[in-house]
Amino acid sequence: MLLRKSSRVLDSPGSSSSSLVQPQGMWASSSSSVAQGDAEMGSLPASGVPDVLDLSSSEDGGGSDSGSDFEDTLWKGGKRGTRTPLSRTLTAKRSRKDASRDGGSLAERNQEPSNLFEVVRLAKSAMESVVDDWLESYKQNKEAGFLELVNFFIRSCGCKGVVTPEMFRKQQNSEIIQQLTEQFDEDSAEYPLVLTTQPWRKFQAGFCELVTVLVRRCQYSIIYDEYLMDTLISLLTGLSDSQVRAFRHTSTLAAMKLMTALVKVALGVSLHKDNNQRQYEAERNKGPSRRATDKLEALLEKRRELQEQQEEIENMMNAIFKGVFVHRYRDVVPEIRAICIEEMGNWMQSYSASFLTDSYLKYIGWTLHDKQREVRLKCLKALQGLYRSREMAARMELFTSRFKGRMVSMVLDKEPEVGVEAVKLLTLILQNMEGMLTDEDCEAVYPVVYASNRALAAAAGEFLYRKQFDRDWEAVKEKGRRGGSRDFFRLLLAFFIESELHEHAAYLVDSLWDCAAPLLKDWDGLTHLLLEESPEEAGWGDQQENALIEILVSSMRQATEGKSPVGRGPGKKVLSARERKALEDDREKLTQYLIPLLPQLLAKFSADAEKVALLLAAPRCFNLSLYSSGRLEKYLEQLLAQLREVVEKHTCQEVLEAASQALYVLCNPEFTFYSRVDLARSRLVDTLTDKFQHELAELLQASYLDEDEVYSMAATLKRISILHNAHDLTPWQLYEPCSLLLQRAVDTGEVPKQVVIPTMTCLHFSILWDLAHVSGTVPVQELLALKRKVASFCSLCQSCLTDVDSSVQEQAFVLLSDLLLVFSPQLARGEREALELLVYRPEVALQSQLAGFLMDHVFNHAELVGSDEEDSEGKIERLHQQRNLLAGFCKLILYNVLELSAASDVFKHYAKFYKDYGDIIKETLSRARQIDRDEWARTLLLSLQQLLTELLLQQGPDAVYSKAFLEIRDLARRFSLFFSLHQLHNRQALVALHKAGIKFAFQEPAPSGSELGPLNLPFLEVLSEFSPRLLRPDKKLLLSYLEQTCQARLSPQQRGKAWNPLLTYRRSLRSLDDMGSDASRIAAPRPRRRPGAAAKRRRLDDSSQRGDSSLQLSSRLEAPMLTSTVLKRGRQPGSPAQLQEEEGSESDFVQSQPWFSSQRSRESPGRQQLLVPRSASRPGLGSRMDRLSLMEEEEEEEEEMVIQEESSDEEDPQGRDMPLIRSHSSQGEQLRDLFDSTILGIEVSAGKCESRGRGSTCRVAVGGAKSYWESLPRRTPDVAGAGGRPPVREQGLSQGITHQALSLWPGSRTGLPRGVSTLGGLGRRV
Repeated sequence: MLLRKSSRVLDSPGSSSSSLVQPQGMWASSSSSVAQGDAEMGSLPASGVPDVLDLSSSEDGGGSDSGSDFEDTLWKGGKRGTRTPLSRTLTAKRSRKDASRDGGSLAERNQEPSNLFEVVRLAKSAMESVVDDWLESYKQNKEAGFLELVNFFIRSCGCKGVVTPEMFRKQQNSEIIQQLTEQFDEDSAEYPLVLTTQPWRKFQAGFCELVTVLVRRCQYSIIYDEYLMDTLISLLTGLSDSQVRAFRHTSTLAAMKLMTALVKVALGVSLHKDNNQRQYEAERNKGPSRRATDKLEALLEKRRELQEQQEEIENMMNAIFKGVFVHRYRDVVPEIRAICIEEMGNWMQSYSASFLTDSYLKYIGWTLHDKQREVRLKCLKALQGLYRSREMAARMELFTSRFKGRMVSMVLDKEPEVGVEAVKLLTLILQNMEGMLTDEDCEAVYPVVYASNRALAAAAGEFLYRKQFDRDWEAVKEKGRRGGSRDFFRLLLAFFIESELHEHAAYLVDSLWDCAAPLLKDWDGLTHLLLEESPEEAGWGDQQENALIEILVSSMRQATEGKSPVGRGPGKKVLSARERKALEDDREKLTQYLIPLLPQLLAKFSADAEKVALLLAAPRCFNLSLYSSGRLEKYLEQLLAQLREVVEKHTCQEVLEAASQALYVLCNPEFTFYSRVDLARSRLVDTLTDKFQHELAELLQASYLDEDEVYSMAATLKRISILHNAHDLTPWQLYEPCSLLLQRAVDTGEVPKQVVIPTMTCLHFSILWDLAHVSGTVPVQELLALKRKVASFCSLCQSCLTDVDSSVQEQAFVLLSDLLLVFSPQLARGEREALELLVYRPEVALQSQLAGFLMDHVFNHAELVGSDEEDSEGKIERLHQQRNLLAGFCKLILYNVLELSAASDVFKHYAKFYKDYGDIIKETLSRARQIDRDEWARTLLLSLQQLLTELLLQQGPDAVYSKAFLEIRDLARRFSLFFSLHQLHNRQALVALHKAGIKFAFQEPAPSGSELGPLNLPFLEVLSEFSPRLLRPDKKLLLSYLEQTCQARLSPQQRGKAWNPLLTYRRSLRSLDDMGSDASRIAAPRPRRRPGAAAKRRRLDDSSQRGDSSLQLSSRLEAPMLTSTVLKRGRQPGSPAQLQEEEGSESDFVQSQPWFSSQRSRESPGRQQLLVPRSASRPGLGSRMDRLSLMEEEEEEEEEMVIQEESSDEEDPQGRDMPLIRSHSSQGEQLRDLFDSTILGIEVSAGKCESRGRGSTCRVAVGGAKSYWESLPRRTPDVAGAGGRPPVREQGLSQGITHQALSLWPGSRTGLPRGVSTLGGLGRRV
């Protein structure tokens, strides 16, 4: 049987018939019924027409195996009048509401509604019965039944056209598809497969089910009738090659599902054939007397029949694979590529004997480099299904060794979902292919257990567990109950400590929790390991004990809270009832284990601050009611005694805070043992306060304190202040003595800072606890007393802001910021009007001191000296403290404690300190704008005025030429970006800003005899940065206001002066008025002009004939042929002599991309001269650009084209920021698309069209390539998303992209430097 290929070129009615092969019957057979059936549908060609199309003589010169998305002859007809406009073949966007109206809009637009489509859409009948009904109609009338199926697919594309019987009989498939394309609804960019509403999702499932059930019902007879499957495959192949995305997407899905169903049929036929062969061999091996000749003949006949069926099915599958898959697996639409890869994975799993070969696996390997996340996901999931079986994995050794590096690199993919699937794939390889992954491969996965993404870390945790910890722990229990635990935790500690990947074991525990939770919840074994008398004999050192305690506490939190550590997400927001029950059970089990052992652990490690701080977190994980219900009060007494001992023994901040929190958890009035805990707490506080009172009396009376006394008092106050944070110590009346002590420190300055800092903290918490006691009916006297306390404390802290010690100043600033925020006007809002008396507004002097402190400690910080590790950590800690100080000040501004104008001291450092505080200042700018836009704009202006005034005072009039002045302009430009959005809302504030800025510029008159103009006149240059955000009427208004100000403030002699700042500002206001004509000419698209048709065709024909020879003469590398119907005409790049002169240039040739020609053709000559400077002095670089465009436009010859990077900050007529190149993507994306499509053999969409065909050859000789490349930003996008690890060049295709070297890199005459891949971008280092 001969496979009949469907036409790869659609032709207009006026095209010559020699360029078309009609879709004959898929296979030429000796059966007369085939010819008869094909003759009935009117698709059989004349007897002399060959079966396979030969495009070698076509004018395009492309091969038939191009995988085009566009059909060349759809655009080119014999006459210009037959040309189909571009806009007619594409779909425009319409509202989703209309597109998803239960299919009504799609159904009403069809002249002959398709019952099959409506039945599938409504989904009210079982698919088997639907297919059976259709089969009955098909058996009665093949043509009518097949037409119903054809119209079902057409309507599933969202097309309003209908294939009529007359069209089916008289037209070829290519003509039918062309007519349907012309009738496609232009008002809709959506079609059923991309709609996401519930009815259409059901339709998508029904669509796939229909194809599957159809093949299953027809598998024994109808699929072999050489009519249904032949014609259907021919139609789907033609539709899959359409330029309309809906046709291509829908037909590809149908073809792939059809292929999947055929694979299952082929598998069944293969099984029947094997059974038949066994029966035949068994019968033939019998003796002559027992052998049944009739049965042997029947088995032989059956085998021949099965062989024919298998061959026919294989031919069908080959037709789909070569006609659809080979071209669509690298389609420009990611969804289409994903469909192809997903279905190929199903074929390999279902029929591995035929499809699990390197010739098919290579497509998945190549597509691992795809740019789109969903395509890479489908590749990885397809491979997971293959590696899940040991038998299949054993047959993939060559593929694994070839693409293992890429699979390992995808662990660090920029998309976490892809990384998760990559780790799961490597886990399957680890399990089913021993020795395939080396230690180096595994070490690339280990660090991912500390990733911030929970799913990725859990997948890496399972990989780590399978590699390092997967043992038969049940068998290990023969050594004893804790033998297995000892071995597991020894391995875990070895990995955690020796790898040195992270400091916190909580992230490691969370990563291993899903696969090793039973081992990690062996708290009994963990605690006994820690309580061993001689840990040195067991090999436990201090570092191992610290890590083991951290693992113990982390597993306790994980088991009882079910939350991931801080910074790791996303976690589950709502737990199910079953999960909550599991957490409660684990809490109960944990409490029973650790209540008796926790006091022992605290007693053993009481001297180690780090271990004690970790262990004191355990009570928060307990079910504390067990102390009373389980009659475990004696262990509670032991725990309270250990807590008291810890507080009295340690002065470390972390230990004291952990002890305070543990005591707070136990002091819950709901517990029956609350009285015991409260008594223990009271005794502890009594001891501390008595000691403090005694030491305070000595300090107030003594004139000198030794170091021991200072240390003792500082430690006591530190313990009291930390306890005061979580516990109400108001009954002990600590405010008065602490106030006396702080007053003594302010008056004399003799109190050490170790005492002053905790004293201020105690006073702060004392005031907050007093506020907490305030209820709705508090007497006025109490409120006034509390306000006096607040005023007194603020006065003392204000005095501390001038202390000689910086730590005291910072603590005073932090406490002041918090207290002023608490007692801000927000306190009396809502239902708290009675608290209006407590609102405290800082005086102007205090506001000034706060701002001055910020300047000295935040915006004037000096870098720490040294570069060793300790200094680096110190810098980070210091920066963290400074960010907290800045955040506290900004909150005072946003909550109306400080005037908004005070923010000028912060805003003016936005650009200079952007690296350290940019996020904080930017958020403050955004929130301040929402409070009061006018005042916010005045504050921005004040910031700029302050900076300019300081600069002029320091450097004088020459400051305008300094770097500092440019920094002020840059800051103004950054400020102006905040006016870009919501221009109407910002309009009034922006105009007021300009007017105030003009007044400021002319405020100070020029010195007598000076020619430089007013002192502040340079401010107009700064102000011009805001002009692009103005609307056109406002520009006219401000220009008039500027002239009036000049008339009023300048003398007649000064008005005629051409001062640069004034000229710059006037020019910024006139850019769209007086100078608007030139700008509009530059930005406006060129009008379309149609020259004479005959002359134009002659010029195009001459160009296409000479294009190949001209390229061959000059190109050092054989560039791949680029052919596509989107590129329709070209010019001769240059004569051979001219091109030979370019051999010495550093870039010879690069193939063109549609956006080059279409974009440049839309620009006027004036625009090109403005943006593209010419360099005619460079010899040998003069050339002409082949202009190939979808629309017919007048083409103008140029001597040379130099591509220059353009700024994206040019404004549009409305004042908004718009890129100079108004295209569908950014310049970086266009450059990547240029390489992907032209150099590497794939097209991208231009306008609304997508192309992948081979229609006409396009080449561009580019001059001045070196200057272009040197102007590009040195930024290499992560194309494949492998976390900065690009694919190796030899690893095949990505989106059908073949890696090829180009002679475009600066300094290279033979191609890209070694180790640079051109995959999907400008080139990256491997």
